[in-house]
Amino acid sequence: MTTSVRGDQLARLLGRWHALPGRRRSPDYAALAAAVRGLLSDGRLALGVRLPAERELAEALGVSRTTVSAAYRNLRETGHLTSRRGAGSWTTLPHGHRVATSGLWTPDDDLDMIDLGVAASAAPVELVPAARAAADELPRYLGSAGYHPTGLPELRAAVAEAYSARGVPTSAEQILVTSGTQQALDLVLRLSVPVGAPVLVETPTYPNALAALAARRARISTHGIDIEAGWDGEMLLGALRQTRPRMTYVIPEFHNPTGHLMPASLRERLVATAHATGTELIVDESFVDLPLDGEPMPPPVAVFDRHSRVTSIGGMSKAYWGGLRIGWVRASAPVVQRLAAIRVGVDMASPVLEQLVAVQLLRLSAEIVAARRAQLRFRRDALIAELRDRLPEWRFVTPTGGVTLWAELDGPISSALSRAAEDVGVRLAPGPRFGLDGTLERFLRLPFTLPADDLVEAVRRIASVRHDLDHATGPSWRTPAVIA
Repeated sequence: MTTSVRGDQLARLLGRWHALPGRRRSPDYAALAAAVRGLLSDGRLALGVRLPAERELAEALGVSRTTVSAAYRNLRETGHLTSRRGAGSWTTLPHGHRVATSGLWTPDDDLDMIDLGVAASAAPVELVPAARAAADELPRYLGSAGYHPTGLPELRAAVAEAYSARGVPTSAEQILVTSGTQQALDLVLRLSVPVGAPVLVETPTYPNALAALAARRARISTHGIDIEAGWDGEMLLGALRQTRPRMTYVIPEFHNPTGHLMPASLRERLVATAHATGTELIVDESFVDLPLDGEPMPPPVAVFDRHSRVTSIGGMSKAYWGGLRIGWVRASAPVVQRLAAIRVGVDMASPVLEQLVAVQLLRLSAEIVAARRAQLRFRRDALIAELRDRLPEWRFVTPTGGVTLWAELDGPISSALSRAAEDVGVRLAPGPRFGLDGTLERFLRLPFTLPADDLVEAVRRIASVRHDLDHATGPSWRTPAVIA
């Protein structure tokens, strides 16, 4: 079913469209068309969405129907709108341009490159002692085959205890240990999303989630997240009711890449609407351990689940170390058993030694996570100070948690800037990697997981090439890089 947007909703998204730069030189219809194109390029208005009828939008904006009609005609001429008599008008991009979601890979490591494509930190100092302690525990398991498809009992219990401490009573039987959060997502998709099923995701969103959905050949619809306001609850729930997707994937805790934190009221309404529409929710909690400014955390989405609609996934990559491939799924016990059966056909089980290391680290979670938060807070502030000094025209909201900053650039230059930055030794994750269909060219994700000196140097290099882009030659081919 096609998603549609009402006149009042589109008017709210457009905001003060008549006060955009260059407004005095453009007639009303041209300014309105330009504002709609801007929403499409930013990903705030998804592709394939039916726009309101001309009369409805004219009433919502307080302009004449002639103005809206001319704006729609302009959008059709530029390839941003497709209309069919009696059926309505849908948002598109010129020439049907799309950006693939097949995932990103990296060439050999380049030690001279400042890599801002990966949003993960180096290992904590406690890792080596934890590995030694885990090795001492290993003999207890050497007498068995070593296959534990659901995970080691002590690790499952430790993860369950952490959920219970957050207000979600959880037993070890409700936890499946996986080889990282990405595998957790993949297994849930294998169970819940048949090939070609409709799914709803945020835009922007985590690129490797899009890759996993593309592998399932899912039919993806999107809900735009505003750089300042975050989720528009009315439009998110409206998209759920209209598309009735098989599954919805959300990142409510310090969203990747925008850093927004979903309010408790929307979490509760989201679960209720998912139940009403028969939608399963996959809640990615990768960043839940990383509030940076001391604000109280809203309850987990699973707190509001009364009908087994919520499956939570998480892992140790962000607060601990990405090289420790430990993730998990929290779901009902029967679902966990079904996931384990699927998992046996994938990789049998997670390595025993790594799971024992994870148990050791979780026992030290209070001090490890506290140190990680302090480290990230310092690095975030250093990045922001340098951005404001060298690139003051860029716009962003200071993230209160997580590891990423989502910057709105001074033009649709994200991909071009990323190519230019690589020439001066900085690897970036351009905005289109976080969406579909070639949108988000005015945005850039900047993680603050590297040392502060590296972040400052990276911004200096980015600023040095930014001002040459207007006179740059055509793009050259690049080897794709990891985005994590």
